[in-house]
Amino acid sequence: MAHAKTSYVCLPCRASYKQPYVGNHERVCPRCAEPLIHVGSAFAVPRRRDTAGWQVLSVLLDAGVRFHKSCCGGPGYRPRTLREIRERMAYARSSGEPFAKALVRRELP
Repeated sequence: MAHAKTSYVCLPCRASYKQPYVGNHERVCPRCAEPLIHVGSAFAVPRRRDTAGWQVLSVLLDAGVRFHKSCCGGPGYRPRTLREIRERMAYARSSGEPFAKALVRRELP
């Protein structure tokens, strides 16, 4: 039986690749040979020219947020704009909540 495919991303190249997941085997970008980041199977890649979309993705990935499917409904809420990122980062700084947790909050208190 074939392995299910999952997404890997190269941030410098703004490229996404679907490949079978085989443990923690490190994968490299075929364009630049940098390590690929495992982002999960519920990932929707922004267009290569969407600079703001890739900036948002970079912040999420640097904070440790990934796009793995949960039981029934996908990965849950993920911010899509730089404004949403700034709001959640400001909330995290003021409340002391970890950035990764604040970034995936659907609504801020």
